[in-house]
Amino acid sequence: MQTKIKVAVIGVGRMGRRHVQVINELGLHLSGVCDQTSDALEICRKDFQLSSDQLFTNAAEMLKTTHPECVIIATTSPTHCEYTCLAAKQGAKYILCEKPMAVSLAQCDRMLHVCRQQGARLAINHQMRFMEQYTEPKKIICSDAFGGLSSVTVIAGNFGLAMNGTHYFEMFRYMTDEKPHEVTAWFSDEKVSNPRGPQFEDRAGAVRVLTAQGKRFYMDVGADQGHGIKVIYSGRYGQLVVDELNGKMLLSVRNEKERDLPTTRYGVTSIETQQTIQPADATAPTKSVLDALIRETNYPTGKDGRLAVATLVAAYCSNEQGHKPVVIDDENLPANREFPWA
Repeated sequence: MQTKIKVAVIGVGRMGRRHVQVINELGLHLSGVCDQTSDALEICRKDFQLSSDQLFTNAAEMLKTTHPECVIIATTSPTHCEYTCLAAKQGAKYILCEKPMAVSLAQCDRMLHVCRQQGARLAINHQMRFMEQYTEPKKIICSDAFGGLSSVTVIAGNFGLAMNGTHYFEMFRYMTDEKPHEVTAWFSDEKVSNPRGPQFEDRAGAVRVLTAQGKRFYMDVGADQGHGIKVIYSGRYGQLVVDELNGKMLLSVRNEKERDLPTTRYGVTSIETQQTIQPADATAPTKSVLDALIRETNYPTGKDGRLAVATLVAAYCSNEQGHKPVVIDDENLPANREFPWA
């Protein structure tokens, strides 16, 4: 890795400051940070002993002044497209944008187009491929003892279909190596206030996603649920339950001599094992994403981020159309509709 690569951060709220920490841990050069809120800049200045010439309130001025090779965008979603395109046009070679990627599919497409046009590599901070709570299950579900992955079920508190649900749409794509094809959704009637401001809204509810090959994903994060995150992976011979916040996995698989019995024999003898994994964390996998982007290998791309947004848009369409299944296809989804995600 180039240890002297210059990196700038736009947006230094809680997540933005994590990005600054990651830049320091990777030995990169922080050329500047930008935020429209003076309080956020002051907190960042104190936390990381920044000089006044590293602090900006205008993103365009920062990019023009510091000429960073890499730009990290950690603002809320409505500005992701603007800042991504600005960074690409100002010569940034690498751009890491927070999720959700944008508030419309048209904005996602513009980000992809401008980055491609300017020769910039765009990553979206969907970190699943670098987190032990997914890399370890993926090894297990690919084993002969598990018998392949049939379905994934996420049951959790109300963590928001945009803010965190998009992470799990990308997780499902990563775990199955298949694109989501069809979405059905049932949103909760209750709308909970958003901690990022009254102008934002993130729905709760239940979503079902199918791949073209029949892999199934279920997520239940209703507004009446307020505790924990558990993920259940089911296959022909096994079931894996992961408590993501507490870092625990329980695996149950059929005894080898009984694997050929039909699936109706779900109560046969089993072998159970427990394992601890690294609990959910945002900083370490974010470091892996930035490292992979700069190395130009195995990072979550803009196309991956757009697919997660398309899955979410399809969920909105399904809920509004009486919970009918909606195929993830540009002809079925409103490209220009903007959503109130943070």
